[in-house]
Amino acid sequence: MIGKTISHYKIIEKLGEGGMGIVYKAEDTKLKRTVALKFLPPELTRDPEAKQRFIHEAQAASALQHNNVATIHEINETKPAPGEPGDGQMFICMDCYEGEILKDKIQNGPMKVEEAIDITIQVAEGLKKAHKKGIVHRDIKPANIFITEDGVVKILDFGLAKLAGPAQLTKTGTTLGTVSYMSPEQARGEEVNHRTDIWSLCVVLYEMVTEQLPFKGEYEQSVIYSILNEEPDPIIGVSMELDRIVKKALSKRPEDRYQNIEEIMTDLKSLRKEIENELLKKQSEKKSVPSIAVLPFVDMSLQKDQEYFCDGMAETLINALSHISELHVVARTSTFSFKGEKLDVREIGQRLNVKTVLEGSLQKAGKRIRITAQLINIIDGYHLWSEKYDRDMEDIFDIQDEISLAIVENLKVKLLGKEKASLVKRRTDDVEAYNQYLKGIYFARQYTTEGFEKANRYFEHSLQDDPNYAPAYYGLSAVCYAKSFWWNLPPKEAYPKARIYAEKALEIDTTLAEAHAALGFINTIYDWNWDAAERELKHALELNPNSAIIHVYYSWLLTFTRKHEEAIAGMNHAQQLDPLSSSMNAHAGLTLCLAGRTDESIEELLRTIEMNPNYFLAHDNLGMAYLANSMIDEAIEEFEKAVDLSKEVPMTVAHLAEAYFLSGNEENGEKLFNSLKERSKQEYVAPICFFSIHLGRRDLDQMFHCLERAYEEHDSFLPWIFNFMDINDFRTRIRSDPRFKALHKKMGLE
Repeated sequence: MIGKTISHYKIIEKLGEGGMGIVYKAEDTKLKRTVALKFLPPELTRDPEAKQRFIHEAQAASALQHNNVATIHEINETKPAPGEPGDGQMFICMDCYEGEILKDKIQNGPMKVEEAIDITIQVAEGLKKAHKKGIVHRDIKPANIFITEDGVVKILDFGLAKLAGPAQLTKTGTTLGTVSYMSPEQARGEEVNHRTDIWSLCVVLYEMVTEQLPFKGEYEQSVIYSILNEEPDPIIGVSMELDRIVKKALSKRPEDRYQNIEEIMTDLKSLRKEIENELLKKQSEKKSVPSIAVLPFVDMSLQKDQEYFCDGMAETLINALSHISELHVVARTSTFSFKGEKLDVREIGQRLNVKTVLEGSLQKAGKRIRITAQLINIIDGYHLWSEKYDRDMEDIFDIQDEISLAIVENLKVKLLGKEKASLVKRRTDDVEAYNQYLKGIYFARQYTTEGFEKANRYFEHSLQDDPNYAPAYYGLSAVCYAKSFWWNLPPKEAYPKARIYAEKALEIDTTLAEAHAALGFINTIYDWNWDAAERELKHALELNPNSAIIHVYYSWLLTFTRKHEEAIAGMNHAQQLDPLSSSMNAHAGLTLCLAGRTDESIEELLRTIEMNPNYFLAHDNLGMAYLANSMIDEAIEEFEKAVDLSKEVPMTVAHLAEAYFLSGNEENGEKLFNSLKERSKQEYVAPICFFSIHLGRRDLDQMFHCLERAYEEHDSFLPWIFNFMDINDFRTRIRSDPRFKALHKKMGLE
């Protein structure tokens, strides 16, 4: 067969074979893509039941179109050579995946419980789709489960599937399947339903974590006797809850088992969350580091015009302290959420999960400044340390150093290596340059077009006072890429300029973590240079391990390169550092969604919206999670809120238009489509916005035209698209298109 062309498929190599088929890797010469061809063995070609089963497999699998089910493209039959008697050889064309069969993976030894649970949940996701279509697989086993190199699970071989409807492949009383994975009713040859798949799936789960089968025997009848009459050995040394789940799923009577696949998925997801939380707790206990939240200083000046300086004072201290690896420092967004509130510091400390809180006030008059600061133990509310400073404005840097060192001393933090130097490092001695920089930060935090313009001016003023003030160059860099990522500055105008500013900052000061993070962000979002991005972001985290935003940037990189579990762990860390940040929590929900954990994503995003109902990004991300769960009406409701709250940010408009088209509401979809086309004549609208709309319109040619434009323009949102292609059936189907694969390869994501 090797080298032959069957229909328009050129056979490349043999991949494997089983009782019901021989599988080859082949090239689709028409579409220039790699596929797998499964041939019915020649000796079965003349067997009507075998042929029917083969057709049956193609029908069952092709009816599903789910990310966790192997994609079937067609079923066909070769023509016999001239003069040869009989029929041709039947074959199924399907996606070809790189990775390994679960059966081979299990042979390497027991798997980690969290990995086994993740695989089980993914199989359950595929079965959930099958069961909703009335399809029961009836042959779930490790040999029929494939794990791609990206960790995506694919269910194979629906040859024994029972389809909905009156037609039956086999008569009642006939035993089909693999004995070790059969449910009791299946072993007895009785009628089976979806609960037999739940049984088989938990046999696989048991085998993954123990490397043993729950029901054993030296020959088939003894295995069947064990299935019908014996209880499996308990799962020891792993998890009592896992043992409970498996025992329930392996109840002899179907009515005592989980009654549908969603029930067991809920329990498994809860267990996975418990395991993740326990790991985080152990890591936290192992480190057991001191913790602090620095609250924004209160403006006590008569004119009340020093808010920017009070905020900057607190942020400067946060940045200095965050360089200390043995100190947990809550990020600015969370601590500043209490600004102006009259709350007891003990309550604030409890909500931020820290042991100490620093609060203070600032009063400025001419060139004199008065600062008070107190470090408070939240357990009893007592002051661990307090101090008052009456100094000239020129002494502001000395005051900051003294406060930082007093915190370290009173919390008994051991400074490692160069940490003390980082703690008191001054990047300028020019007070006015620092003052202008703080104004720039204050306005940049507003995330408005006007705020960005003011921030730009103040950073430039800062550099006029001190041309070697590296943080001001970083500020200019951050404004550039924020204006493109969040608003309407074309990427090719924004990111090259942002890179120049970040590199200039590092020319002056190679230890500025934020500038390394900026380069990491630019390499991720704009250059798609994944190795350089990883190098810069890892170095940034070494310099500033308590920076929540750097953890977010690194998590995005891990998501784009499909290291989803690491990305989730990174976002969890960011949330711990900045627990009350709507942005952190919204991104955490999106990260879960892109990892295929949509139910958890929805829960996370609903919690985020409960904390801040007016944050548009949380609503937009929730809409995407609902789309992934095929909840179109709910998605539309969230996208409508996102459009309203964001004042029609183009991406939210595009998502709403896509959802309208998917729901069949073409009139509203076209209105939004036309509105974005009109806006694009006056302002930059990212090509990915139009890609999303054409996705809803099912216009493949226009979709790929937009993708090519996005590639040429280095659209900031393009890296997200490759993960969003897994969230529903139609998007998953597009992933196999050769045009999509070619673009994926060009971006270095193959």
